[in-house]
Amino acid sequence: MSSPAWGRTEKPHSDRTDWQNIKQMLPFIWRYRGRVLLALLFLVLSKLAMVGVPIVLKFIIDTLDTPPDETATLPVALLLAYGLLRFVNSGFNELRDVIFARVRYHAMRELSVTTLKHLHELSLRFHLERNTGAISRDMERGAQSFSSILNYLVFNIVPTAAEVLLVAGILLSQYEARFAIAIFITVAVYVAFTFFLTEWRMHYRHQMNALDSSANGKAMDSLMNYETVKYFNNEVHEIRRYEQTMGEWEDAAVRSQSTMSLLNFGQGAIIAVGVTVVMFFAAQGVVDKEITLGDLVMINAMMLQLFIPLNFLGVIYRSLKYALADMDMVLKLLHKPVEIQDAPDARELVIDEPTVEFDHVHFAYNPDRPILCDVSFCIPAGRKFAVVGPSGAGKSTLARLIYRFYEVDSGDIRISGQSIRSVTQSSLRRQIGIVPQDTVLFNDSIYYNIQYARPEASRDEVIAAARLADIHDFIMQLPAGYETVVGERGLKLSGGEKQRVAIARVLLKDPPILIFDEATSSLDSKSERTILEALNRISRHKTTLVIAHRLSTIVDADRILVLEQGQIREQGSHEELLEQGGLYANLWSIQQKKRLQLEGDEAPDGTEE
Repeated sequence: MSSPAWGRTEKPHSDRTDWQNIKQMLPFIWRYRGRVLLALLFLVLSKLAMVGVPIVLKFIIDTLDTPPDETATLPVALLLAYGLLRFVNSGFNELRDVIFARVRYHAMRELSVTTLKHLHELSLRFHLERNTGAISRDMERGAQSFSSILNYLVFNIVPTAAEVLLVAGILLSQYEARFAIAIFITVAVYVAFTFFLTEWRMHYRHQMNALDSSANGKAMDSLMNYETVKYFNNEVHEIRRYEQTMGEWEDAAVRSQSTMSLLNFGQGAIIAVGVTVVMFFAAQGVVDKEITLGDLVMINAMMLQLFIPLNFLGVIYRSLKYALADMDMVLKLLHKPVEIQDAPDARELVIDEPTVEFDHVHFAYNPDRPILCDVSFCIPAGRKFAVVGPSGAGKSTLARLIYRFYEVDSGDIRISGQSIRSVTQSSLRRQIGIVPQDTVLFNDSIYYNIQYARPEASRDEVIAAARLADIHDFIMQLPAGYETVVGERGLKLSGGEKQRVAIARVLLKDPPILIFDEATSSLDSKSERTILEALNRISRHKTTLVIAHRLSTIVDADRILVLEQGQIREQGSHEELLEQGGLYANLWSIQQKKRLQLEGDEAPDGTEE
């Protein structure tokens, strides 16, 4: 199965146009447009000074080129002008860099922040299918390429174009048209050759990008699943997958470098022919007494001045194309539509009585596989409802829909009588707290992870929440206390410890609506009892939805909903459902037999080992 297009780097589609991508960059530099104009002014002044250098040099040569019977005089003023022009050229170049630095780095920051913000706005559907390593590499390359593109356009392409026009204008006004024509033909052939060959070899760069991101994704994936790799003794398998992709990347890189050498050779040949032709014209002009030796030196200096940056223009164009290719995936990412958006007239969710109501809800992740079919129920304020059923029945989907991670296909979900589609997502999620089945923590301190629920909370409030979650004493036993770093995804803590951190977080948030999504399914019996006591404490007087696998954890629920194939088959209290003798009673019987069997294995013949 191929990975989704947005989870990896791929060759940009044929409908990609570089000009459109460049236009999309403009908003990121618009704030500093004054600096851009000032930098361009300094650039023009610098180029005027640079073109003036060969002209002054011509007059110096002509002044010194006197007949043998005359004494040459030192052209002090011209020599000072020569030095001043070079100083002005260098000075305005540096001023341009200083002025433009703020524009470049601000644009990089804005692009990075905008991309991360957009990623957070994309739906859970996108994030479940993404490749984190590939997207991380695309973001990194995108920000760097943005800086490179600005640099190439302002510091290389525009200056070179200005210099070509200035040199051609001087030659047309001062000398025969053949000089300017030769230069224009050389430049035209050079640019056409560079564009054609660069476009031809760009697919190697696209291939390198795709393979680079793919390899990075594989490496990140294997490291993030380090324990799983070790469990199945698959280190060699992971290295082989990575090595195979990097081998393909190596082949693409070699082909890219080989074709670049061909391009460089062709560019050098075109420039050599062009310069030789112009110098033949100039030398012939000196022989025919049509131009002076100073004119020859000036034309030669202008050729060097022109073709040296023009030679680099080939490199710059290639780099610009690479940078545009690198940035293309980030721009495509920014164009990914936001699936879940606030309505234009969305208002803040106001909680009077924290009721939760599902009204004939239909939902499917994919159209050909329905998950929920005509689900209706209402949790009154302050009551505790539980949802049970076989795996795949749609239990966890209920929590995702309440949080509005997905839109329902039909029907409605209301909180305190207000459709969740008519309120802002921020105000909706502010009123809900969840203790998930798999608590994922940030690679930061325990204090940071608890305070994350309410970043403005004081230290006393964080500690009070930890005490209520029965984790304070454990934290204080750690060498670093609350500043203990929990590791990536909280791997340094046990399952029960992570669950207590999650409970402390919810306590600190103190929302009117709570969701427990199989919060104890992965814990042992002792940890489960401790966590259940904590959950019961925090859910008093709150509207609570418990998604459970172990039926023994929800026998005290006010009402239990039994889901099967996306439909509510049964509902009632624990006792009522047992009396019905249906699906719930069957699940209860199976789990009780398993529990008795486990207890029998632990204590044969009724005795403890």
